[in-house]
Amino acid sequence: MKISDNCYVEIHFTLNNEDNEVVDSSLGGEPLPYIHGMKNIIPGLEQALEGRVAGDKFSVTIKPELGYGERDEDKVSIIDAESFAGFDQIEEGLLCQIEGEDGSPQLVTITHIDEEEGEVTIDANHPFAGQILNFSVEVMQVRSATEAELRDGLTG
Repeated sequence: MKISDNCYVEIHFTLNNEDNEVVDSSLGGEPLPYIHGMKNIIPGLEQALEGRVAGDKFSVTIKPELGYGERDEDKVSIIDAESFAGFDQIEEGLLCQIEGEDGSPQLVTITHIDEEEGEVTIDANHPFAGQILNFSVEVMQVRSATEAELRDGLTG
């Protein structure tokens, strides 16, 4: 079966950055499951998987606009360190969830801590925003998604 919309797909992948460093991988663990056409993965990878079949192995380079987008400096802000009072410990590079301005959860990376001023610089850009992504992929499984998977997603 070829990968097309509403297919349940499992892939193993390795993601390398522009310096050819491995920054993410499913190897050594479970393959990544997703429903094709439901925007569960970045657009460039989904496009590269279209029409593939179980057993296919390939590499693809994805530019930021089809990956995690360009960096947006408006998503970098300085907040009062008191905002992290409930955390056991914070450090630069920590990915954490905070409450956004609209009250919804927001993932941010702590990029700088100024203890003197009591300020923390946070970045709400995805860690891979603005980067060219190099994927090595193996398609492990392709089948029609069940009604429950289509209705509820993969957490259902």
